[in-house]
Amino acid sequence: MKLNEKERAQLYETAQAYVASETEGAFRNEVLRSIEEQADADLYDRFYTSLAFGTAGLRGILGGGTNRINVFMVRKVSQGLADYIRSMVADGSVVIAYDSRNYSEIFAKAAALTLCANAITVYLYDVIHPVPMLSYAVRTVHATAGIVITASHNPAIYNGYKVYWSDGGQVTPPHDEGIAKAVSNVSAASIKNIDEKTARNTQLLRRVPKYIDESYYQMVIDSLRRKDVFERSPIHVAYTPLHGAGNVFMRTLLNRMGVFVSAVAEQEQPDGNFPTVSMPNPEDPQAMRLAIELAKEIKADIVLGTDPDADRLGIAIPLDETKQSYRLLSGNQIAVLLCDYLMTTWHEKKGSDSRIPIVAKSLVTTDLVREITERHGGECCDVLTGFKYIADKIGDLEQDDCKFFLFGCEESFGYLTVSDIRDKDAISSALSAVEMICHYHANHTSLQQRLDEIYRQYGYYTETVLSFTYEGSAGKERMKHIMADFRLKKPGDVFAGHTIEQVEDLLRTDIETGFPLSDVIILRFTGGQKMVVRPSGTEPKIKYYLFFKVPADQKETFQATLTDHIAQIKAEL
Repeated sequence: MKLNEKERAQLYETAQAYVASETEGAFRNEVLRSIEEQADADLYDRFYTSLAFGTAGLRGILGGGTNRINVFMVRKVSQGLADYIRSMVADGSVVIAYDSRNYSEIFAKAAALTLCANAITVYLYDVIHPVPMLSYAVRTVHATAGIVITASHNPAIYNGYKVYWSDGGQVTPPHDEGIAKAVSNVSAASIKNIDEKTARNTQLLRRVPKYIDESYYQMVIDSLRRKDVFERSPIHVAYTPLHGAGNVFMRTLLNRMGVFVSAVAEQEQPDGNFPTVSMPNPEDPQAMRLAIELAKEIKADIVLGTDPDADRLGIAIPLDETKQSYRLLSGNQIAVLLCDYLMTTWHEKKGSDSRIPIVAKSLVTTDLVREITERHGGECCDVLTGFKYIADKIGDLEQDDCKFFLFGCEESFGYLTVSDIRDKDAISSALSAVEMICHYHANHTSLQQRLDEIYRQYGYYTETVLSFTYEGSAGKERMKHIMADFRLKKPGDVFAGHTIEQVEDLLRTDIETGFPLSDVIILRFTGGQKMVVRPSGTEPKIKYYLFFKVPADQKETFQATLTDHIAQIKAEL
């Protein structure tokens, strides 16, 4: 990287301005060291851009600079949020939660005080709380908005800032666009502040009422379909919160239902360094390794894992009655099992209820969910990736007396079985999963046996996600070129040995896709395969979702060649 004199002077001026505005010494000192050492490359990476308020708020690497997440950037976004709220309502309020990540509590308080300085009432949690409980709290206290300080399942070097609106769901248009515009207009000089003592004395800064936790617990328990199965078929759960916010809340609910639960001791306590895993993601077999080892020791009936903000749920199940080997289910398999259980239970217990159950899934989630839903008399709708779009569907159903929300799912381990939450909820979904296994256990069936039976009924579905990372400014340009190349493809073209039958570009304005404009491309092939291509909204990645379906009696033959199919596609990419 080579800068001319003017560019270099401007870079150092920007860095000095940041140092003058950053209140957290650790971040300020990082930049000061680079200035003193004249580390042009490091400074450029820290300041060549500013983290933008995007589809899920703000997420970035911890550190000093505008291309990092730090106290200054949190205060800047909070000022923009405050400006937007005040343009919408006269007396706004915000609930703030945070998870176990490094600096999460500090960022939460910085956001709270900036909002309070703008005469916005803030309810701030005293201790770490999961994402779904923030969503529930926003709805319960009728707040204007909510914030969660978290980077979800990302590595320890990350943190983030997620914004929710009054419905309890993450912000969608026009609010996300309005907040983003307001944030872009914030200068360092325009960021307001107030000291904590004054904020508390004036009641601008308040604690989240204690009753909300208890209300959440009761709501989840009331949502269960077969409470009696917990007593009739007690099971043992092995659980890991992966050093995150789920531990107290998950175990409280399981204990209240009489479930025996053992937590992984090494991962039980909150720790933002996530010392036992490279990535605190229950999708990752390595992250679930200790929980599976514990399951073998205690002969657990099911293994549960949640990410740091407890919105993602991982499940592993024993392969046989000896409980010496366990299988980590994919996100799609968990979605299929939960959908099947909820739909069959509804069908059995609906009585005179003539309403139609609605299942909402992301467009990159297995189509087997749709088949199951429709066969049992429900309706399934696809939405863009991001649980906020599922939340929108739930909101729409509030005005429909003929339909009701039953289940929402994303292949990336996100599920929702209750309508009072407007984001994915690993805690309540885990309780539904335990209810499900209790039910099958009482009927002398395992989850693996039920999954095999589903494949026999509907055909064998399998899915794979390929992900490629493109870091830095060069990576952003590379991603744009890749998406542009896919938009040039047309029916009849051959991709990785498969003939394209149809191309759906969700950015096209000349055709009706049924979705909001989005940077997503769907390729359908003549052999029945499907590939969805989309840049991640939170990470510098492009993800490729591959979908396959074959008759059940061809499962073993297809599995033997699946690796070759994937390798061929990967080589083409």
